[in-house]
Amino acid sequence: MKENKSNLQNLAMRYGTFMGVFWIIKFIFYPLGLSVPMLELIFGLATLMVPFYGYYLVRSYRDNCCEGHIKFGYAWLFTTFMFMFAALLVAVAHYVYFRFIDNGFVLNYYMNLIGQIRNINIPGMNTKDTANQLSQMVTIISSMTPIQLVMQLLSQNVLYGALMALPIALFAKK
Repeated sequence: MKENKSNLQNLAMRYGTFMGVFWIIKFIFYPLGLSVPMLELIFGLATLMVPFYGYYLVRSYRDNCCEGHIKFGYAWLFTTFMFMFAALLVAVAHYVYFRFIDNGFVLNYYMNLIGQIRNINIPGMNTKDTANQLSQMVTIISSMTPIQLVMQLLSQNVLYGALMALPIALFAKK
């Protein structure tokens, strides 16, 4: 077996770059999808594709760099590193978007949506309380600076990546 830690990290960076570019392209569809529902569907489908693309990259690493065999621990470590490096790359795109491009577009969209929720009457549900809770959440998010928001998204991406790495590594091991 050719598993080696420095090679693992270098290749995780390379494969993480591919995943990070995929996430950046996927992220572009998020704010656009708030205006065009079809693009929101593309964002959702791309999000669902992330574990499958991750599996494809790990399998490619296994077959090309590990002579077709990899232990679960190395597969999990490689996948976690790959997602971590992808999260770092997409964090740059998140920062650029929220610092220079967004200008409150996403938050205004959600505040307008919450205003519409307040006016809906659903039997058995207190929509005013729900709208108030959502409004408080959006207010908290709006008080965050772009770097704080990016750090929150980065930590979520790393956490979810480490969790997704478990089943991916289980399927990729051989």
